[in-house]
Amino acid sequence: MKFLSEYRDPELVTSYIEQIHRITTKPWTLMEICGGQTHSLVKNGILEMLPAKITMVHGPGCPVCVTSVSVIDQAIYLAMQPNVILCSFGDMLRVPGSKKSLLEAKAEGADIRILYSPLEAVQLAKLNPEKEVVFFAVGFETTAPANALSVVHADQMGINNYSILASHVLVPPAMEAILGDDENKIDAFLAAGHVCTIMGIDEYYPIAEKYKCPMVVTGFEPVDLLQGILMAVQQLENGEYKVENQYARSVQREGNKMAQDTIHKVFEVSDRVWRGIGNIPQSGYEVNERYKQYNARVKFNIDIPFAEENKECISGEIMKGLKKPKQCPNFGTKCKPEHPLGAPMVSSEGACAAYYHYSGV
Repeated sequence: MKFLSEYRDPELVTSYIEQIHRITTKPWTLMEICGGQTHSLVKNGILEMLPAKITMVHGPGCPVCVTSVSVIDQAIYLAMQPNVILCSFGDMLRVPGSKKSLLEAKAEGADIRILYSPLEAVQLAKLNPEKEVVFFAVGFETTAPANALSVVHADQMGINNYSILASHVLVPPAMEAILGDDENKIDAFLAAGHVCTIMGIDEYYPIAEKYKCPMVVTGFEPVDLLQGILMAVQQLENGEYKVENQYARSVQREGNKMAQDTIHKVFEVSDRVWRGIGNIPQSGYEVNERYKQYNARVKFNIDIPFAEENKECISGEIMKGLKKPKQCPNFGTKCKPEHPLGAPMVSSEGACAAYYHYSGV
């Protein structure tokens, strides 16, 4: 297939739906790991097309959703410092911290800029040498290369008034944490195609083997998702647990070596607290010792108290596949995109936002 429209072909969709119905004999629970996949499933009505025995649950594949309250508080702390310009992607602004959001901090006078690339932030630092420019570096492995490259560029150009607040999270450790949870209900995963485009798929083989769990690397269009579901169900029905690559047009087994080299040049693997889930060992990236002058936590000596999650938000249960968004008592009432209790309702990739916008309140 050459064109995007082919990945939305009604005949192909019908064919995959019929095959899934034909081969499904047992109840199975599948988790798609990426928020982009979640939105495609809900927006295109795919959940309603599947057999009743197949349950799709929605994983922690939205980096905005899993950014902890404490990290949001750190970003707000930096934004409120005199002489600081905090730069961020737009979907971080309304995510609630313990007391306020970045948008509220901006309304109080903080200099917060919405940018499309961290390289823009480097340029901003170059043009404003009297200011400290901090980029809020959020994302999975997909955004890590560009954020690392911004640090490399700043270092090469001798720009000393630039730093990043790193909040990168890594997918495989999160998948293993979910599978190792006592309440785990997941039979198979649809892995995130964009992450695997960068990192490859070798990390998934030991997890699939350890937990006897099929993993299918899947794209984001309706045909991608349905083919990925079909491949996962075929494995489950046959008693298999392999790693398969549905998204072969983008993903190679070894991934993108140049992007990986850039990541490893600037970042080291660290523990990371995930909103709603807790600390997952070795599941994040932090700026390494070589580039510590570009680590905002070090440069500004950030030391603020750990913040608890909002107890009214069940985002952790949703992102571990234990509940669906509409099972939250506050969904669509106390929690709406305009006034969210948690990040999954405000993020453009959040599961709660997908259900709110596309499946009715």
